[in-house]
Formats: sequence, C-alpha cells, structure tokens
Amino acid sequence: MSDLIVNGGKPLSGTITPSGNKNSVLPIFCATLLTNEPVTLKNVPDITDLDKLVTFFRAQGSQIEWNRDKGLMRVDHSTFRNALANDELPQDMRSTVLLYPALLHRLRKITIHANTKGCTLGVREIDPHLDILRALGASVHQGDPLVIALSAGFRGARHWLDYMSVTVTENFAMAAALAQGTSTLINAASEPHVQDLCAALVAMGAKIKGLGTSRLEVTGVKKLHGATITISSDYHEIVTFLALGAITGGEVRVNKSLPPHFDLITRAFAKLGVVVEHEGDTALVRRGQKLVIEVPFTANLLPKIEAAPWPYFSVDLLPLMIALSTRAEGTIHFWNKVYENGFAWIPELAKFGAHAMVSDPHRIVVFGNRPLHPATVDSPYIIRAAVALTMVAAAIPGRSVVRNAEIIKRAHPRFVENLRSLGAELEWK
Repeated sequence: MSDLIVNGGKPLSGTITPSGNKNSVLPIFCATLLTNEPVTLKNVPDITDLDKLVTFFRAQGSQIEWNRDKGLMRVDHSTFRNALANDELPQDMRSTVLLYPALLHRLRKITIHANTKGCTLGVREIDPHLDILRALGASVHQGDPLVIALSAGFRGARHWLDYMSVTVTENFAMAAALAQGTSTLINAASEPHVQDLCAALVAMGAKIKGLGTSRLEVTGVKKLHGATITISSDYHEIVTFLALGAITGGEVRVNKSLPPHFDLITRAFAKLGVVVEHEGDTALVRRGQKLVIEVPFTANLLPKIEAAPWPYFSVDLLPLMIALSTRAEGTIHFWNKVYENGFAWIPELAKFGAHAMVSDPHRIVVFGNRPLHPATVDSPYIIRAAVALTMVAAAIPGRSVVRNAEIIKRAHPRFVENLRSLGAELEWK
C-alpha cells in the first residue's frame, strides 16, 4: 500500500498530540550503543527507519523491549557482539552513518561496502563524517570497501565544519563524548533534534557546553551510563497539522507544541495570512482564516520565505508553506538554500492547477489562489513533499491520488489515523 487516496474539500478540525521526533530518536537510539547500561526511551515513534535499527541491534545480540502502543523502549547493549555479521551495516537509510562513532568505540574497525540512501533531495556526502572521525583519532582507508579504524580510542580535537551539517554534528557529539580531552566543533548545527541528542548524551553522563549554539565544546568522559530519556515532540509534525487546518479552513490544536522553537515558524505562517496562537504548550490555528500573502513594506520586492540551516526557517518545512501558498491570494518567492533537488516535485503541483515558476534549483515563485482541481500526482522520495501534495489534495473537493506516498511513514507513524481524527477522508491503497 503506497498510494494515498484523498477525498478532499472538508475543513479539518480537532486536537492532535504529535509523535516523537524522528530526527531526534534515530541519533539518540544510536547513542545508546555508547553504553552497556540499560537506557529507557519514552515517546518513541513507530517509524520504519527505527525498525531497521532495532532489527540490526537485535541481530547483534542487544536486548530491546519495545511497547509500540505506549511508545516505550528499553535498550540493553551489554550483550552486543564484538563483530558485525558479514561486516554489514543496515542499508537503505541515511541514518546508518550515525552508527559509526559507537561501532568504532566498540569494535575499533568498521567496513562500509555501500553508500546508504536517505531521499532524493540531493547528494548527501560522507566526506564530512570522515573528516570528523579523522580529526578525533580514526584512520580512514578509502577504497572499495571503505575501512575506518580506531586503534586507541577517540582523542579530543578542534574542528571547523565547512557547513552546518546535522548528522556530522551529531557524530561529533557522540564521538567526542568518550574522547580523551576536550573537543570543540565550530559551525555546528543547532537544530532542535541536535539539541535533543546533546541533552540525551548529557543525561547519560557526557559533558557538553553550547547546546543550541554553533559552537559545541565536549569534555570527554571515561564511560557513559544508563538514563531515562523522553523523545521531544516532532516540530515538523506540529507544523504539518497546523498547516492542514489552515489550508482546509478548519481549526486545529496541537498539544506539546514546543513554543520556544516557533518564533520564526509563526512568522512564516503570518506571511501567508495564517495566525498561529499558543495557549501554554498548545498551538492552534482558528477556523476560516483568509489566506492572503503579506505584502512587504519594500513593495517592489516579492514576499519571501527562505530556508537554511537552523536557526533559519527549517528547509524541511518549506514544502508545507509552498502547499499553503497555492491557496493564498498573492505571489510569493521561496528560497531553498540547502538542497539542489528540493524543488524537483513542483511540476506535480501543476497537475492540481497550481501556478509555480521554478527560477533555478534553489528558488521558485508561486502565484497563489489559482483554480485548483483534483488530480493524480506522483510523490518523489521526499517526506515533506509527499505531505505537501497530500495537503493540497485535502483542500480540493473531490478525489485525488498521491502515488508513492509511503515515504510519509518514515516520519509520521500515524499520519492517516491522525488526519481521519480531524475529519479527513483518506486511505492507503
């Protein structure tokens, strides 16, 4: 079942509690391999990438108890075997790179036979990961296969990233946590999920300064210990359900909404005429908001939403704003400063009748509020693009089909069930 059948045109209203953050749980789960003591994880989302990692750990001898209904997981790696079966790491997902620090710490050598893939946003290079591991004491023998070895444990170092890479920053934090001496990373990524990993490492005994900034300082410790860690809400999912309420004219409330992360997100919604309110830790959009693109004071310039590494507006949220803009009165410019293939799915919007001009691989202009009609569209292998196409389908009266939308399950474990609870009519086929 990979296609979504959507009978749209109904205002979606209700209250949602988001799942745990996919981008937080994956590195945190990998970080549990840095200790032999039991770790308990709460608010764990039931997603396919995590399933693959659980299967890998169990095959290596780890004891994992996962109550999917309660989102509760207990992890014990004390019986993890000291060699990999067939030297193989899990394939078909980008998060495999997050296993490198813990596997090197335990096994002292890993062999990589094939690159893993994440999605079709663009090339995801492995070189910055190798640079970090080299800086922290590993040796890298490039070839086919690639061999990474760590003869005497990680050692402290200072490193300046070429760009703010989330997974490279996460690998640095995991490796440096057990390194001899102090390590400093400059131009570090600071996304909420990076902050979540660092906080989890601290709960396990790591010494990290600079959480949420572009400069991390980690003083290595001899060992990490067990802990109980709660996975934070997925802010991508929070924004998704608020945007679904706005695009369909309904009223949606989202609990556990992480207001401290929302300033810029709220401003992006406002540029499309949507007011997001916060009542404690609940975010909401009111019923029947008129979507009108805000005209800037410098009126000879197009309104603009630009996305780049945090604390810029998150590039992963850009497709949701694009979907909203197709229903808004006015014209707006979107700028994706990260992925060279981030707008490859835009021609699918045209099948609904939307007007969008791709200026170059990083910039598009959307001419909003054109007449839209139901359509059958093809989702690329990009989670938020699949969600955005589903959003547009939900706003249009009639039957639409979003083909190959199964990638949504990588980040939204109960996507269809949650939308149905808001009054949507959709199903997998």
